[in-house]
Amino acid sequence: MCGIAGFCNFHGNFREDPGKYYQILQTMGRVQKHRGPDGDGVYLQRHVGLSHVRLSILDPEGGAQPMVRQCAGQGGRRGAIVFNGEIYNSPALREELLREGAFFETTCDTEVILQGLLLRGLPFLSSLNGIFSFAFWEDATEQLILVRDRLGVKPLFYATLGQTFLFSSEIKGILSFPDFPAEVDREGLCEIFGLGPAKTYGKGVFKNVHEVLPGHVLTYSASGIRQTPYWQLESHPHEDSWEQTREKTRFLVTDSIRMQMLSDVPICTFLSGGIDSSLVTAVCSQELKEKGQLLSTYSFDFLGNDKNFRANAFQPSQDRPYVDLMTSHCHTRHQYLTCDNHDLYANLFKAVDARDLPCMADVESSMLYFCGLVAQNHKVTLTGECADEIFGGYPWFHKKECFDADIFPWSMDFSPRIMLLREELLELLPLEDYARAAYEKTLRECPALPGESKEEKRRREISYLNLRWFMQTLLDRMDRTSMHVGLEARVPFADHRIVEYLWNVPWDMKCKNGVVKGLLREAARGLLPDEILERKKSPYPKTYDPAYEGLLRKELLEILSDQTQPLSGLVDLKKVQNYVAKPSDYGKPFYGQLMAGPQLLAYLLQVNYWLKTYHIRLILS
Repeated sequence: MCGIAGFCNFHGNFREDPGKYYQILQTMGRVQKHRGPDGDGVYLQRHVGLSHVRLSILDPEGGAQPMVRQCAGQGGRRGAIVFNGEIYNSPALREELLREGAFFETTCDTEVILQGLLLRGLPFLSSLNGIFSFAFWEDATEQLILVRDRLGVKPLFYATLGQTFLFSSEIKGILSFPDFPAEVDREGLCEIFGLGPAKTYGKGVFKNVHEVLPGHVLTYSASGIRQTPYWQLESHPHEDSWEQTREKTRFLVTDSIRMQMLSDVPICTFLSGGIDSSLVTAVCSQELKEKGQLLSTYSFDFLGNDKNFRANAFQPSQDRPYVDLMTSHCHTRHQYLTCDNHDLYANLFKAVDARDLPCMADVESSMLYFCGLVAQNHKVTLTGECADEIFGGYPWFHKKECFDADIFPWSMDFSPRIMLLREELLELLPLEDYARAAYEKTLRECPALPGESKEEKRRREISYLNLRWFMQTLLDRMDRTSMHVGLEARVPFADHRIVEYLWNVPWDMKCKNGVVKGLLREAARGLLPDEILERKKSPYPKTYDPAYEGLLRKELLEILSDQTQPLSGLVDLKKVQNYVAKPSDYGKPFYGQLMAGPQLLAYLLQVNYWLKTYHIRLILS
């Protein structure tokens, strides 16, 4: 994985003052150096500049970027690329391109993309299996092309400043460009308070900052910006039998896991003891065992949870007993990692630095902390992320009230979002209307299947909402927390082949015999112990230590009592005082499975830090 950035302007010549623009490119890369601590480089031509920082996974000795190549033969096309991600089928694509006349100087996947684009053009994108965002410049056509992977695993933001087009893996790269203003208007605040920690796909929350959409190509030329899809989900009747569906699902999942083990450095896995991470771990451990190698695994929890844990509808069990079972089953080299209150609180703000936005509170801060510990020993990990969105594991796939609620099923109760805000701010921000408009826009985009029952249509809508919103939030979390510490986190369940196939599998197969994720459980039978296959879903762990919530209450009240703090102008101190005086409801979420007690307080602390640290100018008129 890496970090990319750059700029383009067809009304000037960057080469007339190369020292200035080389320095800008270096700055845009330096602020993202955590994404690529192993190397860096820049490329500057008349109308374009490219910057790259590298985390070397494939061909560590070669593969420096920006990479420039020319097709073999007289008059061959010449282009340059900066790439972030991994192409898991690059060995097979390399062999195809060699037969077509390509000449390779390295074994890295970056060169595979570059040669493929030079030989085949944009149709080559349909051949890629991987997670990626990249910028490609072709000299002859003078077009800057930005591409993002089908599901948005890798980030890519863009903006314009005057006649200059900017892009970056992270928003901080754009903000580092000279004179680019860090501004947030009412729409941005609607994103923060009406949708956060999610955000609308395609938007960057900061004013005039946008995001390349997943599965899209953005072309910037002298005629302007054009963004078009190269991949879209398609709805059609599912014709496979149950047995065929189970076997194809098993193949797709295990094949994706094996493909994503591609690496020139040792890999590890995150292991929670749930079916998703356990299946990834089982396949990886078996593959390495056949090579005489031992898989390293890591699990996460909070100090004191053995005493403070409280089972509830969202988190019915702790992970440790199931992790023990899996490490014994797979014979892995395992480490149990724990986070205390001090590290959890401190990383709340580091997580904002990583995301450039307020995020998933202590879930994100603890993930950042744990990734930092893992990164001390490994550069690559495989995770069980995204299975719940694809196979229907979340509570809102199953509860009747989610079908009846005409709003995002993970934020049905809007009251926690508005109950602490100042009345004058609520008059300015149409938060509920904004959230509803975003929800309805997504429903209009959902690929329909004529003739489906009302219930199956709603299942499809909830699946689409999950792919576009909830899964994207978790993918953003995984990318930023891992890459902020130089760790590459891979997500085998987000293979587009799995998503395409499962999109059309009917609910009575996905939830076979009424069992949550029944299809995945049956597809994994024989690979995992029965106790793992039968375990009820339990989400990422949270701390249940009352001392942590006490710390959050104290810090938030102190901030709101200081009129110089930016949050004090947005949140009502008296409302917060009344709120924190009441017992917390650990079973009531305000977003997904973030509890309305400690996570809401932590989110507000993140908002204050974000406004203050990024020197954000609020535009409320």
